[in-house]
Amino acid sequence: MRLVRLLGCFLFIACLLTDRSSARAARTEPEYHRALPEAEILIDVGHGGIDGGTFAGATLEKDINLAVAGKLYLLLRAHGLTAIMNRTGDYALSDENRWHASRSRHNRDLVQRGQLPRELRTKLLVSLHVNWARNARTRGPLILHQDQGESYLLASFLQDALNAQQRTDRLPRIGKPFYLLRRVEQPAVIIEMGFISNVNDRQMLTTPVGQTKIAQAIAAGLRQYLTLAGN
Repeated sequence: MRLVRLLGCFLFIACLLTDRSSARAARTEPEYHRALPEAEILIDVGHGGIDGGTFAGATLEKDINLAVAGKLYLLLRAHGLTAIMNRTGDYALSDENRWHASRSRHNRDLVQRGQLPRELRTKLLVSLHVNWARNARTRGPLILHQDQGESYLLASFLQDALNAQQRTDRLPRIGKPFYLLRRVEQPAVIIEMGFISNVNDRQMLTTPVGQTKIAQAIAAGLRQYLTLAGN
């Protein structure tokens, strides 16, 4: 009888130790998160690689977009905002396309840019570009937005900030024909930072000082929007 009681006691202690060991294992088991990064802002760096965008002589839009995007990224991080750039070098996003098998490089590029916001958990998208006009006197920033309120609000803050920086008085416009604005579900805008065809804008767009001022204005507009929207 004593042997039976001892055996029962031993089994009880063994079960108790096993339960505690399992509980400790459950507490120390690593938590697996999404492999893809998350950020508040996705910076869509226009063009790249074989696609140089608009140009003036040897000055290419793709290089301006990348330079300003890098400065904007650092400014946002300095203000505690998380951001992601969809390209960090001179390459075409069409080469990275995972969603569309079209032979058209342009279509693959657009689909890649439009699908990334769905894959990455971002709150908004800003697409950086440079404008061009036949009239060399045409200058200044222009924000194109989706046909919805949040995008218009974002565009208004950005337009005001860039107007103040460049001493212009443009109003944002709906960018209906643009694939990116139709494809992206969260608030998105296209930022035409200035006209490469205008000598003064081109000077601003191609110098580190001018690029920094543009990036500062965009960062200020983004912070205002995020503060008001409560994001």
